[in-house]
Amino acid sequence: MLSGLRGKPLFVGGTSSNAGKSWMVTAICAWLRRQGLAVAPFKAQNMSNHSFPCRTGGEIGRAQVAQAEACGLEPEAAMNPILLKPSAGNCQVVLNGRVWKTLGAREYYGHVNELRSHVLTAYCTLASRFDVVVIEGAGSVTELNLRHEDLVNLWLVTALGAPWILVADIERGGVFASVVGTVSLLTAEERALFRGFAINKFRGDMSLFDEGVGILEQRTGSPCLGVFPFATDIGLDAEDSLSLPTRPVVPAPAGARTAIVHLPSLSNGTDFRLLRWAEWVDAVPHGRFDFVLLPGTKNTILDLLWLRQSGLADWLIQQHQRGATVIGICGGFQMLGRSIHDPLGVESKARCAEGLGLLPCRTVLGVDKTTIVRHGTTTNRTPLSGYEIHMGNTTVEEDLPPFAVFDGGETDGIRTARVIGTYLHGVFEHPDVCAEVFGIDRIDEPSKTHQWDRLADWFGAHVRDRAALGVV
Repeated sequence: MLSGLRGKPLFVGGTSSNAGKSWMVTAICAWLRRQGLAVAPFKAQNMSNHSFPCRTGGEIGRAQVAQAEACGLEPEAAMNPILLKPSAGNCQVVLNGRVWKTLGAREYYGHVNELRSHVLTAYCTLASRFDVVVIEGAGSVTELNLRHEDLVNLWLVTALGAPWILVADIERGGVFASVVGTVSLLTAEERALFRGFAINKFRGDMSLFDEGVGILEQRTGSPCLGVFPFATDIGLDAEDSLSLPTRPVVPAPAGARTAIVHLPSLSNGTDFRLLRWAEWVDAVPHGRFDFVLLPGTKNTILDLLWLRQSGLADWLIQQHQRGATVIGICGGFQMLGRSIHDPLGVESKARCAEGLGLLPCRTVLGVDKTTIVRHGTTTNRTPLSGYEIHMGNTTVEEDLPPFAVFDGGETDGIRTARVIGTYLHGVFEHPDVCAEVFGIDRIDEPSKTHQWDRLADWFGAHVRDRAALGVV
C-alpha cells in the first residue's frame, strides 16, 4: 500500500467489458468536482485505437480525455500510462504517452514487473496533486487466467489499498450471475476493500428491481450503491468500437445519406459522433449514398486489402462514380491515394499496396509518430480544430487545394469536388464543418460542460450510499 500521498483512490471495476465503467468514472469525476474536490482520472492500461494527443505531449485513450474534461483538467499522459493499440495480432505499446515497443501478448506480459513500476509512478504523479484519483479498471476485474500478469484491475486495488466498486450491466441480462460470480472469486484482501456494486443501464420502472437488489445484497453480503438508469440523452465519446452505434440514430438529412466503413483496425471512431444519421457498414450495403467515409485505422495496408477482399473497395469506387463524395481521414486518407509503402514493417509484414487512386498522393510509413493538436480553418474559411496521430508522410503529386489551413500557414490534406483527404481527427466534431462539408443545417449540440453537469446530476440522483465510496 502506498502512503504519504495527498489523494485518495477510488477504483471502479466491471463485471465485463462495456458494462459502463468509463461512463461511471466520468460521472463520479463530474460529481466529485461539484463537491469542491480536486479530482483526476486514471486508467493504468487501455486497449483501444481511440486516442488523443495531450497538449503537454504524448497520447492517451479517449475515455480518459473525456474524464479529464469532466474534472476541468487538461489531459496528460499520467492519466493513462499504458495504451495498447492492437493491430495484426500484435499491439503497439504506448508507454507514458510515447511509442515504446510493438509486442505480442506473451512478449508483453514478460515485461509486467517493469510496467507495474510505470503504473505506480504515474498514479503517484496524480495522487500527489489531487484530492481524489478515480481509477478505471478494464474488462472483468476477475479474469482468473490473467491474475499473475494483471496491471489494471485488482492487483492495482491491493497495491494501493484502494476502496473499490463493481459496475454491472443489467441491459445484457445475467446480472445476478455476473455480480454474485465476481464477488465469489475475490480473495480475502480484495473482499476487504470492496465497497459494493452498482447496477447500470436499467430501462423502465426501477422499482421492479427492488427485490433483485435485496437478493444481490443478501448473496454478496455487500450493499447496492445504486440502480442507474440508461441515459440515452447524454453523450460521451466511445472508448472503443464496442460502444459505436450499430445503426443510424436519426434519419439522414436530405442529400446526406452517409456510410462509414467499419474497418477491422478502426481507430478514432469518435470522429463521427455528430453524424448520428450515418450507417456503419462492414459489407456491401444496398442503395446509393451521398457520402462515404473511410475512417482512421491502426493498420492501413491490411485494412486496404480487406476493403478489396470484401468488395467494399469496388463498391466505394462505384458510389463515387455515381456522384457520392468520398472522405478519408488519416489512414482513410492514405488509402485514397495511389500507393502506400511500409518499408520498415511499422504496421505489418505487408510492405506496399496500391491505393484506391481517388487522390494524387503517395504515403510512406515510418517509425516517427506525429501527435499534435491543430487549429485553423477549412479552405472555405470555416474555423476548425483537430488532432493528428499517424506514422506516415503523404506526398501530394499534383497542385490541388488543401482541406485545411492551420494557424501559422501550414496546410493539411487535399480537397477536390467530390473527394476529401485529411489527417485531422476530430474535425467533424465541429457543427460548422459538418454543415459546410455535408451541405446540411448546423447541428445544435449541447456543450460538453452541460454534459458533465448532467452526468453529475445522474450520479447524484441515483447513488444510494455516498459514504461507502470512501472519498467524501
